[in-house]
Amino acid sequence: MHTLMRITPLALAVLAGTALAAPPTSDDDADVQALANQLEQLKANYAQEVRRLRELDMQVQAMQARLNGRVGPTTAPPAAPLVQAAAAVVPPSSEGYASTAAEAQQAKQESRRSVDDVKQQQSALFSRRFTIENSLTYARYDRKQLTLNGFLALDAIFLGNIAIENVESDSLTYNMAARWGVSPNLTLNLDVPYLARRTVYQKGGAGGAAAAIAQEQTNGNGLGDIGLSANYRLFGERGWRPETVLTAGVTAPTGRAPYGLDWKVIERDDDDYIRFAVPREQPTGNGVWQANLGLSMVKTADPAILFANIGYVHSIPRGFNDIDSNPDTVNPGDVKLGGSVYFGAGVAFAFNERTSLSLSFSDRISARASTRFQGGRWMKVIGSDANAASLNLGVTYALNQHTTLVTLLGIGLTPDAPDFTLAFKIPYML
Repeated sequence: MHTLMRITPLALAVLAGTALAAPPTSDDDADVQALANQLEQLKANYAQEVRRLRELDMQVQAMQARLNGRVGPTTAPPAAPLVQAAAAVVPPSSEGYASTAAEAQQAKQESRRSVDDVKQQQSALFSRRFTIENSLTYARYDRKQLTLNGFLALDAIFLGNIAIENVESDSLTYNMAARWGVSPNLTLNLDVPYLARRTVYQKGGAGGAAAAIAQEQTNGNGLGDIGLSANYRLFGERGWRPETVLTAGVTAPTGRAPYGLDWKVIERDDDDYIRFAVPREQPTGNGVWQANLGLSMVKTADPAILFANIGYVHSIPRGFNDIDSNPDTVNPGDVKLGGSVYFGAGVAFAFNERTSLSLSFSDRISARASTRFQGGRWMKVIGSDANAASLNLGVTYALNQHTTLVTLLGIGLTPDAPDFTLAFKIPYML
């Protein structure tokens, strides 16, 4: 006789509870650990993909802003909500990244601010619609010249006249510039300078009187030569190709010309040996129309920015009522300044989103000037050619979203260049 055992639901529950309460085996621990490792790996991969989405999102928005010629935060593409949703669940290990696409775009723009400031100084930044720049430049010039008029006796003793001339000049230039981005590839520039100059002339030793020295100081201030120029972007930066900008401009002779000035004759104790003439007032311009054509290139190689430029300045001949340096005579005629070739190159480093440091070399080589008296022929002016080379150190610092402080120190490398120049510029972007 078989005994029929009935298993009730209560009994099943008791048996299940007993099985669950059984201690876990080593295989179970290994499975749990493997699942935990997979989960951590998936989290890390997920965070990496989210960061990659942000980077792509920032690149797309930056390209859209550049194509549309706009600055500031741009409209997020359709992928932005996905990035925002993914960013909300990024694990704590991603700290230091933006939590939204908008913040990521803002961080991208801030990181490029110092690069844009360097580009603004080297050529033009076409995405800035209107910029007003105020600058103040101080230049120091000191040149000594020893003139010998005689011969050497016994190859050791000089017999004749010894004249020592020294010219010291300090100039302070305020320049107000306006730059208008007409289109994404065209910028117009207007420069209006105002100059204040002080020049000290010293002369001594003429006629053998080495101890006799005369000195005279003259000043001058006024409007300088106003310049109007245009920048046109030929190529944008892409791959190995740098951003290339063509510059064309003209300078009007609105300043006081150095020809036809009133002279004053200096005579020390009525001694003609010390007699020399100096202008009563210093000039503030070149006196002639000038046209320039140049090419500049900028290439970013994070964290460095490479730049270079080359150009030519042509002067148009102009007539004056008096071009003679002799204060006792008046001779009208024409003046033609020699053409000038300028070039330079340098590198800048963006330390952070606000600060950058630049180091550059610049040179300007000018041909001899020519003069022609009325009814005469053109004659070259001896000593009017020049080679002015300088080494430049600059620092840019973004004060706020619209204003930048630019400092520049130039050190003269040749006698024709100023001993040093110190400039401060404050571009304000509207």
